[in-house]
Amino acid sequence: MGLLFDQNLSFRLGDKLGDLLPGSSQVRLLGLDQASDEQIWDTAKREGYVIVTQDVDFVNLSLLKGAPPRVVWLRCGNQPTAFIEQLVRNHSESLRAFGKRAQPGFIEIRP
Repeated sequence: MGLLFDQNLSFRLGDKLGDLLPGSSQVRLLGLDQASDEQIWDTAKREGYVIVTQDVDFVNLSLLKGAPPRVVWLRCGNQPTAFIEQLVRNHSESLRAFGKRAQPGFIEIRP
């Protein structure tokens, strides 16, 4: 299970978290920086990504369409990349478990 970080999160997070969550990327690195939320959703679904975002848009898509893909909603406001990296590291076990469960389609992660 790889994470797909939304546009508002650093493209460096996939590499920084590769030791814990291999196969992670960011929308810009997949050429989706100008893509609509629907296009990102479809790519994540097709490629088996879990979307990581700070925006409610993907949560709303999850409620509307259901999983897959699953969505991780970071509820920490704008923070430096190091903060986001540590937040994901702190929750890496629950994120792995979440990626394998059937329900729900999204979870919230808070500091």
